Amino acid sequence: MSLYRIMLVDDEEEVRKAMIRKMDWEQLGFTVAGDAENGEDALEKLEQLEPDVVMTDIRMPYMDGLTLVARIREKYPSIKILIFSGYDDFEYAKQAIKYRVTEYILKPVNGEELAEILRRVRISLDEEIEERRNISMLQKSYENSLPMLREVFLNDLVSRGADISAMAPKLREYGVDILEARKWLAAVIHVERMEQAEGQELFRHQELIPISVRKLVEDHMEAFGRFTVFNSAEGITLIAAVDGNNSETGLINLLDDICKESRRMLGVSITAGVGHSCDTLQEISRSYQTAVDALGYRAIVGGGRTIYINDVEPVNRGKLQFETKEEAELTAVIKFGTKDQIGDMLRGFAARMDDAKVHANQYQVYMLTIVNCLIRLMQQYDLKMSDMFDSEEHYADIIKRICRRESFAEEMIPMACRMNEALDQARDNTTRKVIVEAKEFIQENYADPELSVDVLCRYLHMSPAYFSTVFKRETGQTYVNYLTEVRLQKAEELLEKTDDKTYEIAQKVGYQEQNYFSYVFKKRYGVSPTKYRGTRGNG
Repeated sequence: MSLYRIMLVDDEEEVRKAMIRKMDWEQLGFTVAGDAENGEDALEKLEQLEPDVVMTDIRMPYMDGLTLVARIREKYPSIKILIFSGYDDFEYAKQAIKYRVTEYILKPVNGEELAEILRRVRISLDEEIEERRNISMLQKSYENSLPMLREVFLNDLVSRGADISAMAPKLREYGVDILEARKWLAAVIHVERMEQAEGQELFRHQELIPISVRKLVEDHMEAFGRFTVFNSAEGITLIAAVDGNNSETGLINLLDDICKESRRMLGVSITAGVGHSCDTLQEISRSYQTAVDALGYRAIVGGGRTIYINDVEPVNRGKLQFETKEEAELTAVIKFGTKDQIGDMLRGFAARMDDAKVHANQYQVYMLTIVNCLIRLMQQYDLKMSDMFDSEEHYADIIKRICRRESFAEEMIPMACRMNEALDQARDNTTRKVIVEAKEFIQENYADPELSVDVLCRYLHMSPAYFSTVFKRETGQTYVNYLTEVRLQKAEELLEKTDDKTYEIAQKVGYQEQNYFSYVFKKRYGVSPTKYRGTRGNG
């Protein structure tokens, strides 16, 4: 087991040094990650040091131990905390319990006592890690979660689809045997109402009706072959694999029989909507959507039976259509993808035109819809069309040139790649603009003692975590360090150019505590504010 990281917080440097020197930390299972002089100093170092345990004195200037503990608990709830106190005070102990302090240690404490406390803490940390890593427990937890994970995955599959390389391992993992079929169909079963008298037992337990219907479907589908059943937003959903041993007609007949059996055995009227078949499992979301569409015809053709989408809507096998889902995918790849991904997607759209056997007008509508998707993206992000098309031609001439089947992909790919570059640049510019705004806000509000990253992020409409990452990446320093630098630079100016007293300067640069201001100033410049002023005056 690797060593746990511990941080020491005490305002007396000798106490910290003595503790670091006297204890055999490695033998106890720890390494000293760092130390801090007070609560404020500790909070600034916590994120960088990432300790597992914090040992802190309770009585310190600027921020006492209990205030530090409260702040740690807000942001780092898993850290173990040991408090040293020279006071056997019930109120202190009660506060420590409130903040879930691991050990409340009364001073003086000798090395043996502290070592025993640290051993207990190490054992507690070991047990927590062992519990989280325990394979059998994790396996049991995973197995208990499988039904829910399976339902979530199948719902994603019918709503958004997935690439076969990502889909196949998950289907095998969840025990869903529907791969490698000739074709696939989705069906959605809607529970209509109870048919029989109220005296029936099931009627008194309405919440059990969908469960009973699902069990009936699963039992009867065993005769069909390979399938999976799950609950979706639209009802009990079925995906059936059609191979050499079964057929679409056989599935529809079986679903008809299930509708009849539900009325006879359960007294429940159900309607099954069956979608178009698909040749690849990646297209199952289309089959699912058309199954939902089939259910929409209940009011016209009547419920309590199977409604096959091919029976109620004309079949157009030559349909060429740019789907909403594909538009979302194209938008995403232009915004966040690579040039290779953009090229592959647009060539795929062009290849679909080669495979389709439709009227020439459909080709034109299909290409115009794709072009329109990109134009809306240009408008959304204020991109100049002449830059994106790399042409000063009239708009109508550009569209006429692009919308030719034989050259559609080669015309579209450079335009889409230019958009990709422009959006990347826009994101970089936005980040830089945010940093500039943040610095301006700090310059205008550094005197406010309540100025914090949360206050700043509310002004910027950003999350603190994301802002902190971006700010550190762009400036090379943390927000706290930057704010401290601004405040000390302002304090330096006031010391050189005014006769303000130290406490007045402290308040003007955002420090409520004169002593803490002096401590931070001395830490930065090596001398107190008073001596700094005297040195500059003598110069």
